[in-house]
Amino acid sequence: MGRWRASLIISTFARLSSKSLQTSNITRTTTPFLYSNNNPLIIQPCCCISTVPRFHFYNFRSFSAVPCPTPFSEDDFEENGSDPSCILDHIDPIKDQDFEKIPVRAFFLSTSIDLKSMQAENLSYVVPPSSRSSNYIALRFCNSSTNSTGTSVGEKASSSRYMVVYQYGSAVLFNMEEHEIESYLGIIKKHASGLLNEMRKDDYAVQEKPHLSQDMQGGADYIVLKSLDIDSIRIIGSVLGQSIALDYFVSQVDGMVEEFAGINRGMEKTGTFTMDRKKLFQLVGKANSNLADVILRVGLFDRSEIAWRDAKYAQIYEYLREEYEVTQRFGNLDYKLKFVEHNIHFLQEVLQNLATYRMNEDVLYCCC
Repeated sequence: MGRWRASLIISTFARLSSKSLQTSNITRTTTPFLYSNNNPLIIQPCCCISTVPRFHFYNFRSFSAVPCPTPFSEDDFEENGSDPSCILDHIDPIKDQDFEKIPVRAFFLSTSIDLKSMQAENLSYVVPPSSRSSNYIALRFCNSSTNSTGTSVGEKASSSRYMVVYQYGSAVLFNMEEHEIESYLGIIKKHASGLLNEMRKDDYAVQEKPHLSQDMQGGADYIVLKSLDIDSIRIIGSVLGQSIALDYFVSQVDGMVEEFAGINRGMEKTGTFTMDRKKLFQLVGKANSNLADVILRVGLFDRSEIAWRDAKYAQIYEYLREEYEVTQRFGNLDYKLKFVEHNIHFLQEVLQNLATYRMNEDVLYCCC
């Protein structure tokens, strides 16, 4: 309140108190001590009647012209019969709790996996598919019995272990401890061909918050979901599986780029070209197969049926693809493949010219 309004209130209270005190009963007060008539050394108190009202402003509730920073006072809660702690009722204590993260690990371990034989051998663990896609299978490992939908009655998906395996060589493991990974990967390796000397690996995590106000929320190397169900596992697995496979194919193309860079440096120094035609054709086949694998087998641009049906999963799908920069990385891969293709055409022309030159030399030699 303003300064003038505060002073007006004070004066009003003083005036009202003065009127009430004047009409009230007379008050008994004690006067200063007086000397006795008989003995001047004896001091006795003298009582007298006083009608002068006493004003005790300190008995009133104090007012201030300075605005109070707190919008509530103790009197307000006493009058309303409420507790000050009710102000904090709107704060959700769940948000401040530390939710455990579910580990997610993606591997690229081979160039091909026989899903049919793997499914036949582990049929009791296979989760029935929810889409028509045939380039992956999902397996669920737990101690409790499962129903026809592949989830245990009364149990959340996050309480089990999951493994999503893709035909092009990726595997994504959910909620598995570090010491368990090798045994689960052994199940895959029995049905894999073209095993890599060094597996590629990527780590991620999922955090469940049932009281989250939205369906999902991004974090640093993890994603927060209201609940982790089997379709969320499929969506996360598809993006992580494609991402780790893309890493492998990018490394293959990088090796080809480096090889062509070495050839060009050699031609710059010596002025000659010594690669045979067979080696060049092998590079051509490798470049074409890498591009075809990324587009066709990995299905980098295939539509996700799960994301197409439900906007909640579409949001997760788009967020992860953007987080892992899938489109940008494929653009870089395509740019490098064009560089390889340009070098292949150039070297083919060189080889063709060399062959023509040698044939002309042979004709001249025969004529001579």
